[in-house]
Amino acid sequence: METSPVHEDASSSESPAISSTTLEVGEVRLSVDTKVETTIYNVHTFISSSIKPHATSSDPCWNAMRRVLQTEVSGFSLDDFCFIQKLGSGDIGSVYLVELKGNKGCLFAAKVMDKEELVSRSKEGRARTEREILEMLDHPFLPTLYTTLDTDKWSLLLTEFCPGGDLHVLRQRLPEKRFDEAAVRFYTSQVVVALEYLHMMGIIYRDLKPENVLVRSDGHIMLTDFDLSLKCDDSTVMPKLVQESSPKLNHSNDQSSNNSPPYNSLSLCILPNCIVPHVSCWYAKHRRRRRRGVSAQRPMKLVAEPIEARSMSFVGTHEYLAPEIVSGEGHGNAVDWWTLGIFMYELLYGVTPFRGLDNEFTLSNIVARAFEFPKEPMVPTMAKDLITQLLVKDPTMRMGSMTGATTIKQHPFFDGVNWALLRCTTPPHIPQKFNSTRDFVSSYDDDYVDYY
Repeated sequence: METSPVHEDASSSESPAISSTTLEVGEVRLSVDTKVETTIYNVHTFISSSIKPHATSSDPCWNAMRRVLQTEVSGFSLDDFCFIQKLGSGDIGSVYLVELKGNKGCLFAAKVMDKEELVSRSKEGRARTEREILEMLDHPFLPTLYTTLDTDKWSLLLTEFCPGGDLHVLRQRLPEKRFDEAAVRFYTSQVVVALEYLHMMGIIYRDLKPENVLVRSDGHIMLTDFDLSLKCDDSTVMPKLVQESSPKLNHSNDQSSNNSPPYNSLSLCILPNCIVPHVSCWYAKHRRRRRRGVSAQRPMKLVAEPIEARSMSFVGTHEYLAPEIVSGEGHGNAVDWWTLGIFMYELLYGVTPFRGLDNEFTLSNIVARAFEFPKEPMVPTMAKDLITQLLVKDPTMRMGSMTGATTIKQHPFFDGVNWALLRCTTPPHIPQKFNSTRDFVSSYDDDYVDYY
């Protein structure tokens, strides 16, 4: 399935032509015009001063880069990296597989952006936002930014390379072009905690889709591509404590129930203004008194969701756009939970629910048409219920819009998920062992796959 991203500006031109200054990729060095060769190594570099918690001290990439910095006082330059192969293209740049010279197997994904193109297309702000976001992130299911390079011509972001490709490619290779329930639960649970972290940091992702969920060598996921993300003010994230209660399924068979209020698994709120006023706090206290010394106090959860954030930008991928984006009424954090519902639907069924004959039909379906689940293939009730709660067209009534991932994680679809030990969960698919750069290049030269 091909997806077409839409952006806040009217232009829809292709990604910057990185080859305009002769960028040769292969077992040869990066080639540049002789007129700029004397200035292209005037590079500003950034590298984390300390190892991030999820990048262990045994990470060969961190260690190799530190050894280089010990010998090169001026920092990194493009000459320190070998550009091996183009992995894919985006709206504001292209991604290349690069290797740190003299350190075999020390591979990175380098997003290369043409500064002149960014200026001519008014994309400097988006490039700057992506860099700022990557510098903030420190999470096992989000990218590690190893370093940045700035030359007179190029701006580069070096992050982790994921040899497993993306979930769109992985799904296409399956016999039925779709994942089973266990695999969907595995990938979705990791996406949920990644979005939870982003929202707590005041970041609305806005571009969740299988193409942007990469598979690391250990089979776990990493979200990528943050140039469409919204970076909110700190004031938009208001932390609060809530108490949990058991979620309920939506048993209604009426298709119109897709737009009905979802259940709230955080019904016993300890705040003065309870988010679910129809729940009796007195009743909860009465039941606690009857338990004769056994505390019925439910666990409290910290919720930090940027519910006050608003944007009028028209950004995302057509089939994943939330109704409030299409209608132009302004959107906030709830768009990420809508896209989570579309994401789950596509993994389970192999298609998106509102796809039309063209983009215009797709947008009309998103706003006006109530989706229906096909009879085939058979999908578990729990998964269908969660999707239904996420694909509520009214963002104020959508699951997660007020309490974020805390509500979603309590849904019965995730029963049995140990959220604290997600990194220890056995993946449904582990990529083949990555042996050498040459093996990788020869494997994909004749069958190009757009990984990023």
